[in-house]
Amino acid sequence: MAKSILHTIEQNRAGFSRGQKRIADYILEHYDKAAFMTASRLGALAGVSESTVVRFASELGYDGYPGMQRALQEMRRSRLTSTERIRAAEEVLSSQDLLGAILQSDIEKLRQVVNEADRGAFSQVVERIRAARHIYILGVRSSSFVAGYLNFYMHLLFENVTLVQSNAAGEIFEQLFRIGDPDVMIAISFPRYSKVTMNTVKFARARGAGIIAITDNTLSPVYQMSDAALLAPCEMISFVDSMVAPLSLINALLVALAKCGGEDVSATFAELENIWNEYSVFGKMDDE
Repeated sequence: MAKSILHTIEQNRAGFSRGQKRIADYILEHYDKAAFMTASRLGALAGVSESTVVRFASELGYDGYPGMQRALQEMRRSRLTSTERIRAAEEVLSSQDLLGAILQSDIEKLRQVVNEADRGAFSQVVERIRAARHIYILGVRSSSFVAGYLNFYMHLLFENVTLVQSNAAGEIFEQLFRIGDPDVMIAISFPRYSKVTMNTVKFARARGAGIIAITDNTLSPVYQMSDAALLAPCEMISFVDSMVAPLSLINALLVALAKCGGEDVSATFAELENIWNEYSVFGKMDDE
């Protein structure tokens, strides 16, 4: 099970050098501020050299200081309230081209997925979905729209799909009353992680269903309860959750599932095209 960076620091503090203990103590007390400091600035506040900070990051198992900094930032983001997020965004975006800054942030997250996505895990998720007796899709709050998007296209590919509605907690468990092995639940969850999602996943797991997580990192509660997972960063900009990277990852998943379906999927869409044409579902451009 993945552990938070703060837990790792606490567990290993006794074995640190005197300088490393200074860094550890500062981070444990001020991790929200340390998350956005340069190695030089963190070293100055902790009373050590920049090189000591870099070695400290390596001691924790990170590939340099940027890796440790990213772990601190992810933890900080997952705990921010909406008010704190707005305040943090004002600090970052106040002197920038707002449109350019937001779009550039999304581009960077997409690039991160391309570079870091686990192709083996992706293939495993595809196979688990194809082998499932029934597929349940869960997402609440801002993740509900991502779940709805996935559900729309999954229904075109499979007959055995249920979008779990989260209007009331009791209704969720009624919808999942018959869930079990070999069903799968695709649980979509991003910071701030919803307890409704966590409790629902626990229920499905206890009933024997496989859990596929679509979330932001290995510290996510649903990741830690999952059998397979797809990871994509969810950049929180002001009070808005940017789902650009998760949606792009889901697009790749849908295309992979369709490719595996081969001729069956082609036949399905050929029949749908006939239905759409017969009942004039889509408008046509007027001839000029």
